[in-house]
Amino acid sequence: MSLLLDVWREAGRHTPIEEMLQRLAALLRQEIRLEALVIQRLEPERQRLETVVAARCGRSPVPPTGRMPLAPAQVEALQAWGRGRGVAFGAEAGAASVIVPREAEGDVLIASLLHGDEVIGFAVAWGARGAFGRAEQELWSELREPLSAALRSHLQRLEIGRYREALEADKQALLSRLDRQEIAEAVVGADGGLRAVVERVAQVAQTDAPVLLLGETGSGKEVIAREIHRGSARSKGPVVRVNCGAIPPGLIDSELFGHERGSFTGAVSDRAGWFERADGGTLFLDEIGELPPEAQVRLLRVLQDGTFERVGGRRTHSVDVRIVAATHRDLHVMVQDGRFREDLWYRISVFPIRLPALRERPGDIPALAEHFAWRAGKRLGGAPLAPSPADLELLIAYSWPGNVRELGTVIERAVILGGGHRLEVAAALGVSAVAGAQPVLAPAPPADGPFPTLNEAIRRHVEAALRRTGGRIEGDAGAAALLDVNPHTLRARMRKLRLDWSRFRNGIEVRRMG
Repeated sequence: MSLLLDVWREAGRHTPIEEMLQRLAALLRQEIRLEALVIQRLEPERQRLETVVAARCGRSPVPPTGRMPLAPAQVEALQAWGRGRGVAFGAEAGAASVIVPREAEGDVLIASLLHGDEVIGFAVAWGARGAFGRAEQELWSELREPLSAALRSHLQRLEIGRYREALEADKQALLSRLDRQEIAEAVVGADGGLRAVVERVAQVAQTDAPVLLLGETGSGKEVIAREIHRGSARSKGPVVRVNCGAIPPGLIDSELFGHERGSFTGAVSDRAGWFERADGGTLFLDEIGELPPEAQVRLLRVLQDGTFERVGGRRTHSVDVRIVAATHRDLHVMVQDGRFREDLWYRISVFPIRLPALRERPGDIPALAEHFAWRAGKRLGGAPLAPSPADLELLIAYSWPGNVRELGTVIERAVILGGGHRLEVAAALGVSAVAGAQPVLAPAPPADGPFPTLNEAIRRHVEAALRRTGGRIEGDAGAAALLDVNPHTLRARMRKLRLDWSRFRNGIEVRRMG
């Protein structure tokens, strides 16, 4: 029993499998006259057997690491043997004799290593002739489980390593495209319209308290969530974003908590959920108001005690995750209507932060426009661009219903319309400003006539809107709604252009004489 506990302890260490097997071989050498111990991996989809690691205990040579091709019939026979008896002594191996290394001499012990019902590999040990009796065979049967656990841990570390390499490659490619050294950048507007937000972020970042970000779509909630993570003690851990509104209802549990192989049609392998992937870091649950009631119940349990079970699994998993949630909905109203659980609301809204809409902080528009123009110019044209004073005037006059996300889109469109060498902001806004409405554009000037100035073009555009609305500015049928701008912004623009709305009253343009 003492030996078995020692073997379990060694198999459970988070160390390379080479070190683990050498320690196991030393332990077993005290009870069994071992010459060598080998761990092999079976890859049915690739029809091959891989010697992962071999430990030498005596004078007998050990096989080198490498892969051996198998015929389909051999793969099926090994799988069937492994699921069935799974432990053999020498000549009793039958179908498993194919996995015995050429270097093995004397008595041989074989055990299949499992992950659930799946055969993932084999353990092979050998000693001098007559070294293994009934007691050694019984001990070998008991060692099957810890050896299986050791191989599972090794394969999981390999998978995590591949994920890390792929993520690092994606990160470097993204940084190269954006011409950055690091993903994290200063928050644009931190000294302006987002000053209060940044101050609250500094207050809560170092704690593990859940944070709820409130704001309109496109107002920069993900940027602030990453800023919270960057300023926390978890900054070296992962930050994982999940869009709760984009997950099909039938897959929410699988996405959040993971699933076991065979738990449903299409579950061909075990899969870690977003909570496991964010362990030790921050999980950003975007659009949390879109979660259905059933998922809200299971999410509440994880937030309360940090434990969950995978879909189709029985083992309880524990995670250490900091939650940052975000929504553009009024969760308080949803709680009153019974569409969002009150206990979950209290759990996630420990520290709410409201992000102002872009129209509430027009002073940040120039810095944001310069930021997006510099980035889009580098990506689309090869050289950074900057908006002109006239461009900024147009951008500030617009109401930005799509907030910062729409501003970035308009700037990118302006770069494309400018061929990657200049910004065509007026043309880009001419498309954006009438989204969802019929365009109201001033007639194009004659090709051979004088080209109008920007103010003249804006004047014609506003006049066309006033003409269509009979001089009305506010309301659903007013010029401001038609142009998709704030009525106060439109009045200010008209004062600057010296436009008199009363000239267009009742749809009849009155031209003043003299």
